[in-house]
Amino acid sequence: MDTPDDLYYTEDHEWLRVENGTATVGITDFAQSELGDIVFVELEPEGTELGKDDIFGTVEAVKTVSELYMPVSGTITAFNDELELSPEVVNDDPYGDGWMIEIEIETPDEIEDLMKADAYAEVT
Repeated sequence: MDTPDDLYYTEDHEWLRVENGTATVGITDFAQSELGDIVFVELEPEGTELGKDDIFGTVEAVKTVSELYMPVSGTITAFNDELELSPEVVNDDPYGDGWMIEIEIETPDEIEDLMKADAYAEVT
């Protein structure tokens, strides 16, 4: 299982990459492997303001549907529209081309509540 050191992680298996006050969010390698073949991704639109732990979308796999939770509070500034046509990219590259949303972080202090790679690896 791949767990990059430069990301933050949630107990719900989302990851967060912070760059210049903007964050990219997706699901972890562990999550995509547990879900199996992803066939559909539905995400909230740009401009949606969400609090920490609010649902920002869903992922549908062959056997199940899973909700996606915001790691921190923020406003969605972009979503990965490539996932509409090719949701399997999440399985192939969860930390790269399989990213889901970009957000403008509202409460930077909430990042401190997230796990680093070593702590996340212990819970998976």
